[in-house]
Amino acid sequence: MAESDTIFALATPPGRSALAVFRISGSRAGEVLKGLTARVLPAPRVVVRRGIRDPGTGSKIDEALATYFKGPASFTGEDVVELSVHGGRGVISALSSALMNIPGVRAAEPGEFTRRAYRAGKFDLSQAEAIADLIDSETEFQRRQALRLLEGGVGRKADEWRGILLEIAVEIESMLDFSDEGDVGAANCQSLIARAERLRGEMTREEQAGRRSLTLRNGFTVVIAGAPNAGKSTLFNRLAGSELAIVTEHAGTTRDLISVDLDLGGIPIKLVDTAGMRIAVDPVESIGIERAHAAVASADLVIRLVTDDHKEARSTRVTQDLVVWSKADLFPPPPGSLAISAFDSDSISNLVATIRERASRVVGDGSEGLLIRERHVRALAVARECLSRFVEMCETERFELAAEECRVVNEALGAMSGAYETEELLGEIFARFCIGK
Repeated sequence: MAESDTIFALATPPGRSALAVFRISGSRAGEVLKGLTARVLPAPRVVVRRGIRDPGTGSKIDEALATYFKGPASFTGEDVVELSVHGGRGVISALSSALMNIPGVRAAEPGEFTRRAYRAGKFDLSQAEAIADLIDSETEFQRRQALRLLEGGVGRKADEWRGILLEIAVEIESMLDFSDEGDVGAANCQSLIARAERLRGEMTREEQAGRRSLTLRNGFTVVIAGAPNAGKSTLFNRLAGSELAIVTEHAGTTRDLISVDLDLGGIPIKLVDTAGMRIAVDPVESIGIERAHAAVASADLVIRLVTDDHKEARSTRVTQDLVVWSKADLFPPPPGSLAISAFDSDSISNLVATIRERASRVVGDGSEGLLIRERHVRALAVARECLSRFVEMCETERFELAAEECRVVNEALGAMSGAYETEELLGEIFARFCIGK
């Protein structure tokens, strides 16, 4: 698809609604609006009411509110038109068909509006990713994190580090120029190493904070585990707020993983119910138990339900497991234990508070950490490792190799904000956007 094409898309969810918004971007956007309305273009950024017709047939489609944005003062940097029409399926279909039949106009690909904005220099690549995360945010903390990163935190920090790196690189090149004359002083070398170590320390701290940001973005996984009939599915349904899992008195009812996404006070939680842990009695249950073990191994937190003794708790992991005494109405819990009963709302609320507290230690509240994508973490890890080798090269006076490590660090930092990008990377990032963005 040519980037010179004028593109359009429905920017609101399809279906029956009060309004539907169409977005049109490209060099012919103004001509498209004139063709749809048979009127002169309105002043930029002024909302006007216009009757719109199919240019091919002349039949009226709807009454619309139209806004014209003259490039480069628009989201994409191109001429842009936004049309607000009634949200009926018939109106949406008719307007889409009319636009498709205009020469030089085509339907937009996923993320193409934002990709054009990025190409026009409206923001860097990490900010484009933040836009996608803001659209996809489901909790308050995710929204807060995405909005903060949309302000350019990743790009600014990467540029700041690249500025420091440039000073180091200039100095190392100077040392290379004079190394043959024996004028490279030990003090200069130690100063260079100290600056590189400080930069590496900053990167290490940001990488650690980035792990928290990633968990917040992707969700904190909580797995409910335990023996058959320990009350796992009952607890799952109570926490989910609906009867998603089948509950019976027969052991082995749950054969596969069941999950649901929850919002616990701003923290995104992925809650997973599992098959009861025991020696399987049939092949299907055996597969379910294997999946349960895999889910437990990869969970951020495991709620380990026990009912009559602590035998099941012997295999718990110190940091990831939360031992909970289940069915406290039938089996009196030991003193001091965290106990629940499906018939005691206070005990369930207490467990929810405990889960949220454990999760908040890991994910934070969205106010820290700049790395929101795995590619950011990988790029920063490369930069940090190269700085470690840079220090090693300087300590052994292999300055040419040290200069090469500087170059690799610069490329890794540039990749974070998109200073160095490839079409493959852009395709992967923008393909995950919704069509109208």
